[in-house]
Amino acid sequence: MTDTTEAVRQAAGTRTIRMDVARYRPGQDAEPVFQGYDVPLMSDWAVLDGLNYIKDQLDGSLSYRWSCRMGVCGSCGMTVNGEARLTCGTFLTEYGEGPVRIEPLKGFPVIRDLVVDIDDFLAKLSSVRPWLIREGEDLPLTAEYAQTPEQLEAYKQYSMCINCLLCYSACPVYVLDPDFLGPAAIALAQRYNLDSRDMGDRFDVLSQDDAVWGCTFVGECTRVCPKHVDPAEAIQRYKLTAALRSVLPWSKR
Repeated sequence: MTDTTEAVRQAAGTRTIRMDVARYRPGQDAEPVFQGYDVPLMSDWAVLDGLNYIKDQLDGSLSYRWSCRMGVCGSCGMTVNGEARLTCGTFLTEYGEGPVRIEPLKGFPVIRDLVVDIDDFLAKLSSVRPWLIREGEDLPLTAEYAQTPEQLEAYKQYSMCINCLLCYSACPVYVLDPDFLGPAAIALAQRYNLDSRDMGDRFDVLSQDDAVWGCTFVGECTRVCPKHVDPAEAIQRYKLTAALRSVLPWSKR
């Protein structure tokens, strides 16, 4: 036992909590298995701290993603006791005496342990062109496009998305139909649709059966969103836009 491990245990008063972590090692495991670890139960430790303790002190082979530890990067999303959560913002003390069950996000292929393949999401995100589209302007752009507070407020909520993929993992439509465009991609498309500086038209992508019309409005995406983006609302709002476009084709917003 290292000095660091001993110091942590003393600080925790020897109290521990059981973390059952999904392990999948290609070439070694035919399917995911669970491995249990006892970690110190500290009042200020998030689930991510527990995973880091396992990685640093107990089992260096454990693989998972994390970066900022501040709920900004979105990379530490996992399934915690059956629910899609950011592990940096989910505390071990929320689970009493435990155990805490950690699994990869649902609906994505598992690369190793808690690391999932997000290439499908990145392709879907790129398809909605989540950037400002301007027409008839030469590069480099030198003009500044000021906005009123009201114009900013129109899309600000949807701009808070951190691409953590919790909404995809919680969405029953995406889990059953991987062709579904998904909550975050649609919400980010709507973010630019509502931006007064944007001149793009994303109708051809968003109005498909596997885009906004594939959503059954369960609302799980909004419930699990750590940034309160409300992708379910964004989808329903664009359904109205798409319906109006079908009878008023000159209307783009």
